[in-house]
Amino acid sequence: MSEFILRTNNLTKKYKNDFALENVNVSIKKGEIYGLIGQNGAGKSTMLRLVTGLSFPTDGSIELFGNDHPSELTEVQKRMGAIIENPALFPNMTAYENLEVHRLQKGIPGRSCIQNTLELVGLLDTGKKKAKNFSLGMKQRLGLGIALLSDPEFLILDEPTNGLDPMGIVEMRELIKRLNHEKGLTVLISSHILSELHQLATSFGIIHKGKILEELTLKELDEKCKMHVRVKVDQSAIGATVLEDTLSTTDFEVMPDGTIKLYKYLNDVRSVSQALTNNGLVIEHLSQNGDSLESYFSKLVGGVDID
Repeated sequence: MSEFILRTNNLTKKYKNDFALENVNVSIKKGEIYGLIGQNGAGKSTMLRLVTGLSFPTDGSIELFGNDHPSELTEVQKRMGAIIENPALFPNMTAYENLEVHRLQKGIPGRSCIQNTLELVGLLDTGKKKAKNFSLGMKQRLGLGIALLSDPEFLILDEPTNGLDPMGIVEMRELIKRLNHEKGLTVLISSHILSELHQLATSFGIIHKGKILEELTLKELDEKCKMHVRVKVDQSAIGATVLEDTLSTTDFEVMPDGTIKLYKYLNDVRSVSQALTNNGLVIEHLSQNGDSLESYFSKLVGGVDID
């Protein structure tokens, strides 16, 4: 059985002469919360629509649960739940009635799944209150309930915190985390709010103008943004030895190009410089580096801010 829930191979969607997606390659492992981050219009919703079968690619392929044949995709898409754009709710029905309609449409046997789902998303006590009178947060949770009704293995959410107040965002985030931890649910979630995804996702895909610029884990993202002293000397191996022996630290890493990232001595760069020169090394570069998450993403997409 494949360790990947989703893989795309050069996935492309073109409208007339414009590419909404171009040669997108994404890999999502079982159990991950994968954050697809990009500005509005970057291609996030287009990709989610292709994965869920709401649209079809111009070129490239999609593999779900190890299956990539079109007839197989139609079948395995039943193992997914999704909210694409706004949840499809019946405003004059209660939460229970909304789930009942979707249960019948999906052919799910028995009504016990409705009570279980309402409890899961925190809407069990809404009684006869109609969806049109729900707060935005409640509507989002009802939409999530609809996506969870069939007990999916893979959940796809398109901007699920859009328009929510701070408390609603926290509630949605904690619910998604709980689903991931307790039920082992794999989640693909798109957003243009980097700070929110950073608190939720375990891996990331950065999309800009229909192209994936980078895929990285949460650990890799944090490492890229971690403050450090960037050191470049003429002999990196000796430089590493000096840091260990003279400055008594192993909290550094030597990069493939020979640059050393030193995570200590952030406020004492002079001692670093002195130790290296005293040992006969030529310093080619010495600076303090590190990005905020927002500035890192901004640099990656060419200086454009992401909220």
